[in-house]
This record gives sequence, C-alpha cells and structure tokens, in this order.
Amino acid sequence: MSSFTFEGHRLAYTEFGGGPAAVTPAGGRGRTARSAPGASRPLILVHGLLLSQRMHWPLAEDLAAHGNRVITLDLLGHGESDRPRDMGLYSMQIFAQQVIALMDHLQIEQAAVMGTSLGANTALEIAAAYPERLRGMVIEMPVLDNALLWSALAFTPLLVALTFGERWMQLLARGARAVPRGALPHYGNVMLDLVRQEPGPGGAVLQGLFFGRVAPHRTDRRTFEVPALVLGHRRDPVHPFSDAGMLAEELRNGRLAEANSIVELRVKPERLTNLIANFLDEIWAGRAAKPRTKRAAKGTRGGRSSRS
Repeated sequence: MSSFTFEGHRLAYTEFGGGPAAVTPAGGRGRTARSAPGASRPLILVHGLLLSQRMHWPLAEDLAAHGNRVITLDLLGHGESDRPRDMGLYSMQIFAQQVIALMDHLQIEQAAVMGTSLGANTALEIAAAYPERLRGMVIEMPVLDNALLWSALAFTPLLVALTFGERWMQLLARGARAVPRGALPHYGNVMLDLVRQEPGPGGAVLQGLFFGRVAPHRTDRRTFEVPALVLGHRRDPVHPFSDAGMLAEELRNGRLAEANSIVELRVKPERLTNLIANFLDEIWAGRAAKPRTKRAAKGTRGGRSSRS
C-alpha cells in the first residue's frame, strides 16, 4: 500500500492497473491482472464512514478490468491512514481536499470519483469546490436532506460508545484483532475492521462530522454540471432512495440507477458494475452530457496491483 503526506499526516492509497481484463475459464471478462499497466482513465474510489479502502478493492479490480486506472484511498482517520484524535481535522470539505491532494500527488489533472455514503458526499464537495478536476461522479447512497434524522439516531449511540465508553471499546477491539483475517471472507473482514480499530480516533471523526455540514446545499447542487450516475436502494433510512432520486433530479447531468439491495454491488456486482463501467466509457468518450435517464433499467443481473 502506497502513501503520501497531506498537511503533515500520512494518507494510504492503492493503485489498480487498468490493463486488459483476464479471461475467465468460461470466456467472460475477469478481473484485471495484478501487473496490468495503468490506463489514462483515472477513477478514485472513496469509502464509507469508519470503513476503509478495502471495501472497494473487489470493485476496483473489476473496473480496472474494464480499462480504468483505479485508485482507492483511506481518508484521514480511516484504514491505514493516520488517525489523529483532533475533531477539527475531520469534515467533508477537508476530505474533498484530501482527494484533490491525492490527484496532485499522482499528477492527475482530471479524474472520475466514485464514493459510497461518506465518500458520496465527499464527491459532492469536490464538485462544489473543484469542478474542473472532475470528469464525472458515481454517487452511491448519498446522505442528504431526508437522511439527517435517521443518521443522527444511528450514529449518536456509536459516538457515545466510542467517546465515553472508550475503555470498553478498546477491549472489544483487542478481541476482534485476535480473529485471524484468513478465517473470514473479504467483506467479513471489512466489517470487523470497524471494531478492530482503536475507538478514540473514530469518535473524533464522528464529532468533526457532527459539527460540520453534511453536503453542499441543494441550491449549490443544482448548479453542478459534472456528469453523474447516482446509485440508490430502498429500505435503508440512513441512505433513503428519496435522497438518491432527489439528487439525480437536482444535478444538471445526473441519472439514477436503482440497486436491488444495499449489498447488490458487493455480493452480485455484475449488473451494477457494468452500469458503472458503461458510464465511465461515456464520460471519457465525451458522451455523458445527454438527456438524463431518471432510472436505469434493471436489465439482466448477473487483480489488484499496488505500489510498494
């Protein structure tokens, strides 16, 4: 895993080569070879709240197999990046600055950005402050106006546990770290990593976000020209489908795709991965700014390289 320095703090990232897709035994498209060379179509994947870049590694491999140069990033306070306990270092605007700093570090002038939940709102902040650096956005499960009450109800108990119950959470983290990574599937480890990490910095992240703005105001969002694919799903009050639909309507070049569930992109990713890959093909070919499709048809359902 590679790293760079942002305002005195180390941020970790991983690159996935955008070379030819590996061919599966059945003759279909597989994941990219780990040694595949990078392409000229950079895509940055940004994780969810208190998760890490590892949540996006299978998707990164799949999208790299479609010819994209994919970079996953651990934002400050997450994953393998530094985790200071200063709540003043955490906000959506600062997270957006970190993505731009990664692009500057890699000498990338313009990239597509895909974010999930916290990462989705980070992408919207980039569109607000640095639109010239964005080729397009994939916004998965944004947290906007209709999610605020449920988000407060969901994350306030976690904030209390991480802050005032830190000693007990440290004991829980110690026990979770004793579970071998090889004993769990990939996404099992992604979720257990929530518990494995030291609780204090996680509490600082939540405090910083609670005292900052969640996303650009809707009047600002209506001015965004960046092509965007918005992914939403139903039956999740923290990421209500109404927020995804509202955002797709607000964005001048937005379109909406409905996932069948919160886990479709993780457990049965073929359909949504192909939607994302086709959208990336369009924005790099200059064809994404066209009449919007408010909801993409569901259609048929259906390796990693890093610097040392």
